[in-house]
Amino acid sequence: MPSINWVLSLSVVLALWCLSEGCSSKPKATTDGKPVSGTDEQIFLGDTIEKNYDPNVIMKRGEAFFDKEEFAEAIVEYQHFLELHRAHQLAVYAQFRMAESHLRMGKSIDRDPEPIQKAIAAFEKLRKDFPGSKYEAQALQRLEDCHAWLARTHLFVGQFYYRRSSYLAAAHRFDQIMKDYPDKPVASEALYYLALTYRELGADDWAAEKLQLLAEKYPNSEFSGEGRRLLSKIEKKSSSPRPAVVAKADGPPTESRPTPPAVTATAPSAGVPSIAATTDQSPPPPGNLSLRQSFVSCRLGAWC
Repeated sequence: MPSINWVLSLSVVLALWCLSEGCSSKPKATTDGKPVSGTDEQIFLGDTIEKNYDPNVIMKRGEAFFDKEEFAEAIVEYQHFLELHRAHQLAVYAQFRMAESHLRMGKSIDRDPEPIQKAIAAFEKLRKDFPGSKYEAQALQRLEDCHAWLARTHLFVGQFYYRRSSYLAAAHRFDQIMKDYPDKPVASEALYYLALTYRELGADDWAAEKLQLLAEKYPNSEFSGEGRRLLSKIEKKSSSPRPAVVAKADGPPTESRPTPPAVTATAPSAGVPSIAATTDQSPPPPGNLSLRQSFVSCRLGAWC
């Protein structure tokens, strides 16, 4: 009888051991249905010193999060790897994957561009800390993509301000594209809208200057034709006779001027994120000052 009890006890111990260590030869599946080995599952269990410092375990965790598109968690793991194993042969790969994770977190041009800005910083750090690595060419291409993204974001915001008649804020965005991203695909569109904005402000000479630049620098752009037509209108207007001088009974002769159009703000269209109006839009000109005079005074300082 004692031998039977001993056998039963041994069987219970073996059963418990199988439950705790895993006796099945079939690989278990993750929550997304992809089979992984028992060892891969263990990297997410426990909080031991070995798991927190082992480079292979940290990298496996980062890759698992990246594959599941949990990029914020992946960034934490790649950063942890770099902090502990800067001299490891996989350090450059960790830096590249961290930058790629930031880039993947970017949603669309009408959303916060912070992930794209962080991706640019991470790719630049890769080029600085690991010069000549095998990821150099890919990093350069990703940087081009990131800057093109930011250029489209500036164009989107500028057009939003233009539709709201916030012309100074719009001009600031379009001008920033021409300064920082003149070689990007949206540059010709930004230059055309910059000319439109100057015309709305009454600065026809500035508008004509930008339209001439559009025709010279981007002759094959889809906006060049519209720009030439608008330039023709401006030139015809400038070559027309000056307004007649009328005399007042109680004062010196004055030049009659058309009343400047009223500037009104329109509500943003549906689907456009709510962007607060900036404080750089000047108030309507007092008295008989024209919009052109008010804009020229702003040119002497910062955007007002």
